[in-house]
Amino acid sequence: MKIFNSLKSAKNRDKNCKIVRRKGRLYVINKVKPRFKARQG
Repeated sequence: MKIFNSLKSAKNRDKNCKIVRRKGRLYVINKVKPRFKARQG
């Protein structure tokens, strides 16, 4: 999992990426290619 200050670039890495808010944090999740997971802050 990568940690970004801004998830804009992380979201655009793959078309299956979705932004989800969990426990006050923003995550990028990708069910098809899990290596694109990311977290903000």
